[in-house]
Amino acid sequence: MKRALCVILDSVGCGNAPDAAAFGDEGANTLGHLFEKTPGFELPNLASLGLYEALGLSNRPAVRPDAAWTRLTETSAGKDTTTGHWELMGFTVTDPFATFERFPADLVEEIETRGGTTFIGNEVASGTEILTRLGEAHVTTGHPILYTSADSVLQIAAHEEVFGLERLWSLCKTAREVLDERGIRVGRVIARPFVGSIAGGFKRTGNRHDYSYQPGETVLNRLQQAGVRVIGVGKISDIFAGCGISESHPTKSNAEGMAAITRLWAENRAEPHFIFANLVDFDALYGHRRDAPGYANALREFDAWLGGFLKSVRPEDLVILTADHGNDPYHHGTDHTREQVPALALGLPQPPPGGTFGKVAEWLEAYFS
Repeated sequence: MKRALCVILDSVGCGNAPDAAAFGDEGANTLGHLFEKTPGFELPNLASLGLYEALGLSNRPAVRPDAAWTRLTETSAGKDTTTGHWELMGFTVTDPFATFERFPADLVEEIETRGGTTFIGNEVASGTEILTRLGEAHVTTGHPILYTSADSVLQIAAHEEVFGLERLWSLCKTAREVLDERGIRVGRVIARPFVGSIAGGFKRTGNRHDYSYQPGETVLNRLQQAGVRVIGVGKISDIFAGCGISESHPTKSNAEGMAAITRLWAENRAEPHFIFANLVDFDALYGHRRDAPGYANALREFDAWLGGFLKSVRPEDLVILTADHGNDPYHHGTDHTREQVPALALGLPQPPPGGTFGKVAEWLEAYFS
């Protein structure tokens, strides 16, 4: 029985993307800057798999003899969650997704008409900042907040109690349908629910939901067709619009994601299976908010969990740890950063230095063949 695991450490990049300057990200280095600027920062279990070698750090503890490591370079036209995950699974986005400073009036009007509501906002904004500015207006009027970012996303924020969570999800599904019917290639429609009050302030909840543009064929589809059960953890099913996913286990935090991986890995299923997990807190809670101490602590927590998890990995298993893009908390702005990513593995021969994100798909296909 073959089983494999791939964990995406969302936004944990390692700098040196050859085209970083074209994205305004020259000098960005998520892991490099964390190690440089965080006193006493160590990740011993990731180091045992070759992370320090991948980063070129001088203090390199011994690497397990069964570990393989490299750095991967994204070639897709973008630096977001969708393009990163899709290319890792073998589908390269050659035409950039559509981005907007403001969504066209006729598009907004159709979503409003079909969704039975009226938007406020329709601007580029940070998700936390726009709640500070427009949260009160939303609670007062009941109108959801429409906004976007530098990524190809259409985001709708609404209060779980004032507007309703199910209603928000339904509205986002409608927005996805309208975009697809019009042939507008926006990567994701994201539901951004929040709670709180005008007096006490507003806070986003873990009930986010992503509605993605559908990818072309990926290794997930091919594994399914070959009889491998593909198990998504976190927002994986959302990112791939359910394509190639046999079952999904949504989570609201890194802690929930790690617990789900531990539980699913321990089930020892009789069928070949692939657990594909995204741990989003690095990006959503710390990278976008430029919270370097929080980012470092989240990595320490993952590393501590990893130390226990590695004890359950058999010699015949395949385990891959990698990332989908960067989000350097020391870089300007609040957007993702175009970076290479580390790729650490157990169950592979040492891969050649370098390669594109698509190497991960190749490793998976070779393992299950």
